[in-house]
Amino acid sequence: MDFGLLVVAGMAIFIVVVIFKTAKIVPQRAIYIVERLGKYHASLDAGFHILIPFIDRVAYIHNMKEMVIDVPPQSCITKDNIAVEVDGILYLQMIDPVKASYGVSNYEFACTQLAQTTMRSEVGRIELDRSFEERDKINREIVDAVDKAAIPWGIKVTRHEIKNIAPPASIKDAMEKQMRAEREKRALIAESEGDKQAKINRAEGDKQQVIAYSEAEKMKRINEAEGKAQEIERVAQATACGIREIAKAISEEGGSAAVNLRIAEQYLNEFGKLAQKNNTMIIPSNLSEVASITAAVGKIFSNTREREENPPHNLPK
Repeated sequence: MDFGLLVVAGMAIFIVVVIFKTAKIVPQRAIYIVERLGKYHASLDAGFHILIPFIDRVAYIHNMKEMVIDVPPQSCITKDNIAVEVDGILYLQMIDPVKASYGVSNYEFACTQLAQTTMRSEVGRIELDRSFEERDKINREIVDAVDKAAIPWGIKVTRHEIKNIAPPASIKDAMEKQMRAEREKRALIAESEGDKQAKINRAEGDKQQVIAYSEAEKMKRINEAEGKAQEIERVAQATACGIREIAKAISEEGGSAAVNLRIAEQYLNEFGKLAQKNNTMIIPSNLSEVASITAAVGKIFSNTREREENPPHNLPK
């Protein structure tokens, strides 16, 4: 009785082991590498698969998702002989599980070492000040180098990112002082540029002010000149008009007698002005001269009027 139970239990255990060895469920985004009698046989995708017990076995299990590998920090010497600590992150994706299984023993370690080697080489080609600016270039060079070497391993390197570049403490202090000096320099330059622009603006304003004053003075003088010219013209016009009226009045009846009377009055008025300006009374030596002067002026006006009324006809042509 006990022997029969042992046999049944043994058979049950054997069946469980056979099922465990033969039935495989592969999850999504995973690949199982199956070997048959120690030789590669097949690659199992996601799903349910049956293997031959004790003949087939799952030799490798690969994850087809993109992998993130931390590249440990390492000491790199820059072109200007300064030691810096540099670390990074490497992004990988398996594209050929068979090559990844049989092409290299540990593809993650191999890619990490190659990334570190390339990083030391690239950092050694540039100076410390440029290393912070050339991160993208260093990342591209590392990706190209590792991706080219990883092709036989069935690995695709998607990208690489430098996390930190840590210079020595002394160099860091010097860099901070340089940055402060550069900021102070930019501040002084900005201040001087502002002062320069302000002086330019003030000079331009003074220039515009002088121009405006000169234009105003010019317009003032032009207006004054035009006013004086108009004044002279109007006085001349008024004088000419008065002369024409006088000539017209003389040509009328009784005009000559009025002119003689006006001349006598003006003559006497002038003597009166001389008497006011001097203490001595000035009297003409011959009072009859007043009448003679008046008669002479009157004769001149009469002759002028006769020439106007009777112009000569025997003038040469």
